[in-house]
Amino acid sequence: MALAGNDERAVDSALIARWKAGDQSAATAIVERHVSALARFAASSGEREQVDELVQDTFVRAFNSIDTFRADSAFRTWLFTILKRLILDRRRAERRQGNVVELEETHAVQAYDALDALVADETARRVRKAVETLSPLQREVFLLRVTDGMAYSDIAAVVGSTEGSCRVHYHNAMRAIKELLNDDA
Repeated sequence: MALAGNDERAVDSALIARWKAGDQSAATAIVERHVSALARFAASSGEREQVDELVQDTFVRAFNSIDTFRADSAFRTWLFTILKRLILDRRRAERRQGNVVELEETHAVQAYDALDALVADETARRVRKAVETLSPLQREVFLLRVTDGMAYSDIAAVVGSTEGSCRVHYHNAMRAIKELLNDDA
């Protein structure tokens, strides 16, 4: 059962306080709480080969700068923001080095744990195919909302947009997916 937003923040705050006080097991608990969501986010951003490295780097940066976390947003949102910056930095570096392989629009998340549990395999395949057709920003907003259950305000912080814009992107993504699913039926 998922914790409510305030409960999530309280648990994270307590773990951060324990870690700052020297309890190394609190750092392990923080990683365990957020590693899967960060890995899904990295994969949904088009990263395939370096997901583990990106997630590890995210936690290293977070723990090194934990004193800068102001709790204006959820801790997980802060982690997503760090991860997104790492992904963007990596892509810029690859472009400078000329090693970039442009991602096609057809690259999308390969697994939808929540959807696989809720729908039959065929429907999940059709949903994945529909999600692949979304713009990168729509796909990112949609996946953060659906797979991670993030609030629009937190999604806005992660994608660098406004809450209202994220609501529109999510609405448009849902409409596009429904239309594609109805066309395939």
